[in-house]
Amino acid sequence: MSVIKSTDTRLVDDVFKGIPEVDRNAVTEMLKSELADLNKKIIVLDDDPTGVQTVHNISVYTDWSVDSIEKGFAEQNAMFFILTNSRGFTAAETEKAHKEIAENALEAAKKQGKDFIIISRGDSTLRGHYPLETEVLKETIESGSDIKFDGEVIVPFFKEGGRFTVDNIHYVQHEDHLVPAGETEFAKDRTFGYTKSHLGEWAEEKSNGRFKAENATYISLESLRALEVDKIADQLLEVKDFNKVIVNAIDYVDIEIFTIALIKAMKAGKHFMFRSAAALTKVIGGVSDKGLLTREELIKEESGNGGLIIVGSHVKKTTEQLEELKKCDFIEFIEFNVHLVLDPEQFKAETERVIETCENLIRSGKTVAVYTKRERMDLGEGKKEEELMLSVRISDAVTSIVQTLNVRPSYIVAKGGITSSDIGTKGLEVKRATVAGQIKPGIPVWFTGEESKFPGISYIIFPGNVGTKTALKETVELLDK
Repeated sequence: MSVIKSTDTRLVDDVFKGIPEVDRNAVTEMLKSELADLNKKIIVLDDDPTGVQTVHNISVYTDWSVDSIEKGFAEQNAMFFILTNSRGFTAAETEKAHKEIAENALEAAKKQGKDFIIISRGDSTLRGHYPLETEVLKETIESGSDIKFDGEVIVPFFKEGGRFTVDNIHYVQHEDHLVPAGETEFAKDRTFGYTKSHLGEWAEEKSNGRFKAENATYISLESLRALEVDKIADQLLEVKDFNKVIVNAIDYVDIEIFTIALIKAMKAGKHFMFRSAAALTKVIGGVSDKGLLTREELIKEESGNGGLIIVGSHVKKTTEQLEELKKCDFIEFIEFNVHLVLDPEQFKAETERVIETCENLIRSGKTVAVYTKRERMDLGEGKKEEELMLSVRISDAVTSIVQTLNVRPSYIVAKGGITSSDIGTKGLEVKRATVAGQIKPGIPVWFTGEESKFPGISYIIFPGNVGTKTALKETVELLDK
């Protein structure tokens, strides 16, 4: 297999125009038939709360105790999510959590007498603790059972976020162009950075050369669109030594065709680990399409209180969306000067100011947007650990806004993956939520459980890197109209 080196930015239309259509009805019927025989519980581990971007009426558990996993197994649904929030963890914390999850999943599966597959849902722009997470899962499951994993399937395609894989290169859509992922701001992430856009080379880079690009199996768009299901299944049957399977995709139908072949290979005895974005989970979980949520579905009772928007993410897209949001005259904006974290007394006073202002405004019927100071804190070279500790302190302060709130907002929007995870688990104290669906493509909504601080509230989880420039503004306008 020749490895394609080209990483030029390409026009979307130029990339997509030569790709043939396929009989979608035939694919739907074939998929339905294969899924009916799958008979495995699907456990999706979500490294931040945005991974439910494509599903609805699915449970999300915020811990991985044997009890919670057993509850997931007992559900009628084929699939459930566990929020790990591991993108906010150190490598050591991530390793510990994934070892526990794998051990507890094995124990629950044994008690329930049911097989399972684990999908490690990671960021569609390739950030996160990879390959650490899937390797810990693999080793723990293999040492605690007779399962041996043949390979790892890598599927970062996520249509709603404009993430496509063509000729084995993963692209991020920016307006009418596709930019190779390795050339985006996401690839320059200080913790999870990378340089390669070709997924075989990316896996080689991330594994420090242990898994070579030339040993990967590549599932081409040509093969998928020609409905070569048996040929793709044969490719999967040849995979061994935990080598990587790279799936090209520009539309859900490509994932559907691949899943048909994948289930055939699994039925023939193959075992795979999965690192994917949100699209694969919808398809393999058999989740139906659902329209975007309406205000009537989200705001069940008119309390007269304002909403609460918290903006934490610092990616460029979030800052652009915040600037658009500032055009809304019905919102009161509060800048949270988190750089005061370097002075504990001043930071405590600043946090208290923000909380008190929020409380008073929401109670008076005003919607409030709290946003962290946009400049990133940079302590200089070799200060990564110190920066991480400060960022945890900042996150705790942001979370405390929700934690200490005495008035119930009409809704809560959290912008940014780690921000939304901390607010969901620590601020709202959610143990189990139901995914209501999406308010905009790729922007999920939880209905919080009875045990939470505000039971049944609409909690909008807005990923930092998803949506058009005006998407945040349009979301809030819908909720506030």
